[in-house]
Amino acid sequence: MTVISLKSAQLRDGPTLPYAEAGYPGGTPLVLVHGLADSWWSFEPLLRRLPAALHGYAPTLRGHGDADRPATGYAPEDFAADLVAFLDAADIPRAVLVGAAAGGVPARIVAGSHPDRIAGLVLLGVPATLADKPAVDAMRESVQGLSDPVPRDVVEAFMAAAVGDRPVARGLVETMVEENLKVPAHVWQETLDGLLQADLRATLAGILVPTLVIWGEQDGILPREDQQTILDAIHGSRLLAYEGTGHAVHWEQPERVVADIAAFVAGIEHPGTSATP
Repeated sequence: MTVISLKSAQLRDGPTLPYAEAGYPGGTPLVLVHGLADSWWSFEPLLRRLPAALHGYAPTLRGHGDADRPATGYAPEDFAADLVAFLDAADIPRAVLVGAAAGGVPARIVAGSHPDRIAGLVLLGVPATLADKPAVDAMRESVQGLSDPVPRDVVEAFMAAAVGDRPVARGLVETMVEENLKVPAHVWQETLDGLLQADLRATLAGILVPTLVIWGEQDGILPREDQQTILDAIHGSRLLAYEGTGHAVHWEQPERVVADIAAFVAGIEHPGTSATP
């Protein structure tokens, strides 16, 4: 288990973002990007398990957790701009980006627009598109009706939909519920609206960096054909499908996710090495 340090980054002309850092100084920088209403805590299971080859950074995005809450700026391109500013503020010249769920959208925008700063991309249960997905339609209806304070039962329902049959540490689920409850209703609404209004397929264009797609076969939100859309759009990308695993693959199988990411990074840094175990 590695030690997690809590720090903050003041973005140039932007908000202050708290972030968690873990790993060894010489490790490859790994920047982890959480999804809607989550925070850096979403990656606590991964940060605790990082091998010596990886150095993890997990920022809490604007409006979420204990980050600053600007009145506006919750479209995918706003979060993407913050990610680039975070790389600058944390003095990270080049990194592997890991995006979970909706956090994979700004991550892939940055991967496509700043290939000089991004060595590789990992997508954990990330949608290719949000169109024609009943679970997303139901979430949109729930989020549109939110007001402050956000009801706990609504958040708990979202948490239940994120996991499959594998057990997830109860302490993690409780922590994530509390982190979700910190997010104001308007941030929920504007972030989801930004995702729904964006051309998500277009954000898959122009990605030339090595890309690994990890998806749970019991994902009740994203069907396999959605993930195939990502594979078809990003040349050379690879899919790892986890049996018996739901949407939040990094909560249900953190050890496996860390091992697969470490193997992927090794393949980037040492061409010819297998990118997956």
